[in-house]
Parts: sequence; structure tokens; C-alpha cells
Amino acid sequence: MSLELALRATEVLLALAFLQQSAEHMAGFRDEQILHAPRLLLAGLLLFGTATPWVLLGLLVLGLLLLQRFQGPYNGGSDKMSLLILCCLTAARWLPSEQWQEYAFAYLAGQLVICYFISGQVKIVNAEWRSGQALQDVFRFSAYPVSENLRRLADRPRLLWMMGWAVMLFEVLFPLALFSQEALVLALFTAALFHLANACLFGLNRFFWIWLAAYPSLLWLQERVVL
Repeated sequence: MSLELALRATEVLLALAFLQQSAEHMAGFRDEQILHAPRLLLAGLLLFGTATPWVLLGLLVLGLLLLQRFQGPYNGGSDKMSLLILCCLTAARWLPSEQWQEYAFAYLAGQLVICYFISGQVKIVNAEWRSGQALQDVFRFSAYPVSENLRRLADRPRLLWMMGWAVMLFEVLFPLALFSQEALVLALFTAALFHLANACLFGLNRFFWIWLAAYPSLLWLQERVVL
């Protein structure tokens, strides 16, 4: 995958993610609409590749204004990833040499790998995750399950124990997928299914779309470096 193709794929996926995010806010408060209306317009321009460097710069400015409006990331990790992708894309489009553009885009890929690994490492050192209790508490007590029927899963500790360990092992072993293109494709497909499951079970739909937007950078880097 060429750098240009990977950048363009990331831009398209990021635009789709931003369209979804901003559409949700158009039913919100007036000051939210004032920020998200131009974001919708810029995301549309990004989707079609119109004046891309300037559009990315505009989206970055709006992203910083949204941080100020909500006193930090509105949606936690998904908004942090949104800004990370946006910063790396903007740098890649504005830096003067291809070498520095590659550095900026490779940084995104590296951060994606670190995100998965650290997420797994934090879980696996936690006794409640290792025992399955953490997932039981999520289903039983948290506000995340999208329906009350899903809370019944809290009464299936063996299933949740297996699910928890599957997630932890996948995340901590994720960096090993870089050593094979086939393994990386399989790992990213599995990760996408994981985020889709979280969207269906817990309503974390923003994570699904924005994490997918970072995948082209990793596919490009793996091919570029050839570990």
C-alpha cells in the first residue's frame, strides 16, 4: 500500500466517523451546533478530497475548540483517537518532504499498536479482570449495556471469564501481528469485530468507526518496514 493510498483511505474513514459524530450533536445545544455544523461541512469536503490540507487544518482547529467547549474530550478515548488521527494526517499533508510525512503517519500506526497493548496490559495485571469479575460488574452494575436483557450475562461467570481472557490475550499479543501481513490483516479484522461487539453490547459506536480509520496507517507501515 502506497503512502498516498493509505493517507486517502484514512481521510475517507475519518470523514465518515466525523459525519456520524457531528450528526449526533446537531440535536444538542446551540453552541454545539455552531461548532458541529462547519465540522459536518468540512468532513464532507474531506470525504471527497477537496482542498484536503486546508480542510484538515480547519478540522483540527474545530477539534481544539471542541476540547475547550467540553473541557476535554467529550467521548473519552474515541475523541482522543480522533484528534490523534487528525493531527497525524494534518502533519502528513503539510510537512514539506515525504520522509517527514512518513514519520507523521508512522507515529499514528505506532500509537495504535501501543493503544491495544497498553489496554491489554492494564487489564491483565488487574486481579478482577483475570478472575472475570470486572466483566460481571460491567454487565451487572454499569450503565453501558444497551438493554436490560444483557445484564443476565452477569450470571454466566465462566463465559465472561473466557471472554475477558480472550480480550486480554488478543490485546497484549497484538504487536506480534506486525511480523506477518496475513497475521496483521487477521488481527485488524478481529479487532474490528471486537469494536463492533462493543458497539452492539455497550453502545460504544464511536470507537468502532474511529479505530477503523487508523487501520490503514498500520497496514502501510507493516508493508513499508517489512519486519
